[in-house]
Amino acid sequence: MPRETGRKVIAQNKRARHEYFIEDTYEAGLVLTGTEVKSLREGRANLTDGFAAVENDEAWLYNVHIPEYTQGTWTNHSAKRKRKMLLHRKEIAKIYATLREKGLTLIPLALYFKDGRAKIEVGIARGKKDYDKRQTLREKQDNRDMRRAMSGAIRRKGGS
Repeated sequence: MPRETGRKVIAQNKRARHEYFIEDTYEAGLVLTGTEVKSLREGRANLTDGFAAVENDEAWLYNVHIPEYTQGTWTNHSAKRKRKMLLHRKEIAKIYATLREKGLTLIPLALYFKDGRAKIEVGIARGKKDYDKRQTLREKQDNRDMRRAMSGAIRRKGGS
């Protein structure tokens, strides 16, 4: 029985959803050292510059910044080392086949603990053009304005 249950989010890559169209997502485990896990339990990580790749039938995570553990000694880890992702062989083969298409990349979307184990959600992504980003921002703003107008109309109707 795990000590923790549920999902505790450590870090999210909100910028990725703005910069890319996410076509498919995968959940993977991570091979971490003890000080990395302790640093993650303190809620310290940054996914912004991270990406993943498949090399020699193994999935690797690059440029994810997990800062050194403050109480660590000579056993501390380097902050931006490459980390192995734990996926099934069929998933790795499927990802590799998909990534060979032009314009696709594998990026980390979220880092979290699930039932006490560190997991990462990675997405196969296609880059957005500038006009796509503007369209997304316009849709967000329109939805926000619509919700604001609806809540105002409900308040006025209920207050009469």
